[in-house]
Amino acid sequence: MNFKAAIFDVKNLNFVSKGHKILTNISFEIFQAEYIAIIGPNGGGKTTLIRMLLGLSKPTSGEIKLYGKKMSHFKRWDKIGYVPQRASLVDAAFPATVEDIVNMGRTSKRKLFSKKTKEDIEAVESAMAKMDVTHLRDRMVGELSGGQRQRAMIARALASRPEILILDEPNTGVDTISQNRFYELLRKLNKEEKITIVFITHDVGVIADDIARLFTINEKIQICNNPSEALSCEEMSKLYGIEAHLVCNHKHGH
Repeated sequence: MNFKAAIFDVKNLNFVSKGHKILTNISFEIFQAEYIAIIGPNGGGKTTLIRMLLGLSKPTSGEIKLYGKKMSHFKRWDKIGYVPQRASLVDAAFPATVEDIVNMGRTSKRKLFSKKTKEDIEAVESAMAKMDVTHLRDRMVGELSGGQRQRAMIARALASRPEILILDEPNTGVDTISQNRFYELLRKLNKEEKITIVFITHDVGVIADDIARLFTINEKIQICNNPSEALSCEEMSKLYGIEAHLVCNHKHGH
């Protein structure tokens, strides 16, 4: 039993768009240092839910509290790091270095046009080190590989020193080797830094051994505290509405 206050407390969340039910009666809590994966079919409401957790979309009904406060009263958005979908797919002509990108993660901490503080510099250096992109600091982000861009974007999210990191299908456009490295870095952030990790993924074959809870979303939500049980072909077939065959091609050194 978890006696700490929830980071997210979601109750009876509903979202309707153009007469279509996207999310129905969604309720859950997310606590500090949890490691949670969200899976489900395309169009099932995963990204819509993430957008509501971030205050980017408003529910049709229901309530979301962050650190015990109603979303309308919550101001500490620097506590929440976000890596959007397709973050690694950057325009090759985008005029910014890796260090520029990571520095963007500090904007919520200082006033517009204000000078960088010692804390800003330390936070950026720390974030780049954690994501192993320090040696890439002067490279233009458009010149990087998909995996390198992915790590730079996560470093940007970490620069605000968040307590929770939310990622929406962060492996889009990233090769398998980079994906394996990505999962290793996520586990390290969760276990060593105690950062709460919540991420959307289609990569169901790799996550069962690492995550604490699994949220399956297809308009409604099912929460599983034993992910390896949920990740059976039968359960995946029910969720995705097709005959599923799970293939695990990721190897971890446990």
